[in-house]
Amino acid sequence: MPKHIASGLKYLAAVKLRKNGYFQKDIADKLGMDRSTVSHYLNGRNLSWGSIEVAEAVTNCCNRDFLYMTYALTGDLDNTRTIVHILIEQKFEAMVGDTCIGCGVCTDICLMGAINIVDLKCQINTEQCCGCLDCQMNCPTNSIEILEVQNPNNK
Repeated sequence: MPKHIASGLKYLAAVKLRKNGYFQKDIADKLGMDRSTVSHYLNGRNLSWGSIEVAEAVTNCCNRDFLYMTYALTGDLDNTRTIVHILIEQKFEAMVGDTCIGCGVCTDICLMGAINIVDLKCQINTEQCCGCLDCQMNCPTNSIEILEVQNPNNK
C-alpha cells in the first residue's frame, strides 16, 4: 500500500506540473518516472482513486508531517524533496539571529538540504525550505525563526 500512496503523491505532482505548463518528458524527468507512466497518470489510468485520496490527505497535513510521510512512503530523499517542492505552495522567510554558533544541528536535521554553515553561522536557502520547522525546533540557541511569507494575491 505505501507504494500506491507514493504513486498518488507523484500523480498529484504530475498534475500540478502539467497545469504549470510542463511537458510530459519534463514531468517524467523531474519525478524520476518514465513518460508512459506520466501519460497514464495524466489520463487517469493505472492508479487507484483511493491512493489519490490518501495522498491528498497526506498533502493536507502540516508541512513537517507531509515531509516525513512522503519520505517514509518513497524511501528516496531526492524524490521526496522534489514532490514536497512541487506540492507545498507556501513560501518561507528565514531569520537567523546573532546567537547562532554554527553548531550544525540544523544542517543535520534538515531533510530538504536547505541549510549550510557559512562563516560559523547557518544560512537557510528559503527556495529549498518547506517550512517543516525542524531547524527552528532543534536549534540549541533558539537562533532560527521560519516565517510563512504572505502572498499579497491571496489576502
